[in-house]
Amino acid sequence: MSSGTTTTSASANASSQNLSDPAATGLRTQDGLKYVDIGINLGDPVFQGQYHGKQSHQDDFSDVLQRALDVGCRKMMVTGSDLKESRHAIQIAEDHPGLCYATVGVHPCSAKQFDDFPGGPLALISALGELAKTSKAAGHTVAFGEIGLDYDRLFLTPKEQQLKYFEAQLDLAVEIQLPLFLHSRAASEDFERLLSARLLKLPKKGLVHSFTGTVEEMKRIVELGLDVGVNGCSMKTEENIEVVRQIPLENLQIETDGPWCEMRPSHASAKFLKDAPPLPKAVKKEKWSQGMMVKGRNEPATISHVAHAIAKIKGVPVEEVCEAAWRNSIKMFGLGESLE
Repeated sequence: MSSGTTTTSASANASSQNLSDPAATGLRTQDGLKYVDIGINLGDPVFQGQYHGKQSHQDDFSDVLQRALDVGCRKMMVTGSDLKESRHAIQIAEDHPGLCYATVGVHPCSAKQFDDFPGGPLALISALGELAKTSKAAGHTVAFGEIGLDYDRLFLTPKEQQLKYFEAQLDLAVEIQLPLFLHSRAASEDFERLLSARLLKLPKKGLVHSFTGTVEEMKRIVELGLDVGVNGCSMKTEENIEVVRQIPLENLQIETDGPWCEMRPSHASAKFLKDAPPLPKAVKKEKWSQGMMVKGRNEPATISHVAHAIAKIKGVPVEEVCEAAWRNSIKMFGLGESLE
């Protein structure tokens, strides 16, 4: 869920021209592994150096993408959280074909926008549907989302509105035949109830991203045929760690959810990162210089740490985690690849 202004087309185009894919040039990426970041909010202005409306450092959007490529992150799904941000995600995908793809949808915390939209809820549903259909046909949109329910933040959108417009967007996804990119917080009963009947009409189902639920909730999600997206927020506590340990590899996908959900030394995941590959130095935004990451701003390059932590938690080689996650993401979303 992005916030604030959007990345300029000029910035995005410039970065597209200057990027180099180590794998495409015959060079080995970090550890020789490849990743899909299935949830990254590249539309957030922090990736242009803008924080809370203030320019704190130079636009480093292209550097962020290059660092992702350098660690082997070959595909990124840019998250749409409302109509405006979905359009922006598609613009980024258009500017970076083959690397970036988009999702289209309205986040549950933004669902009140349906009632506030000029022309009313049906007008917004129509606009979302047209955008999703057109961009899917062009090969840029690969999922409908981020949609779902969030009962932890009812102060942003009341439950009744969340339920009504989650259901409406699910029906739209079924009509367009896009897999789902889902959000669920403290709403498992209603979430599963609304999904269960509709998933029969969606052959590729979808995934619950940034999963932080219980082992029991995870198992029910898997039984529905959905995949589970894991990022730093999914590995904060010992309870989270046990959930990740039990996620079947055939239902696992990985993400960063940057600029949020960074993995911190205080998290339960920290002990699993002792042998993880190094990342570029991170500094406070005020001390940023070319080539440095920013403290508190998570980015796609950290996908390698997500994968390595999962591997350590499960007690399997990181190659096994990466291969499974890659296969699951390509099978569900396509992303311009085919499975051998």
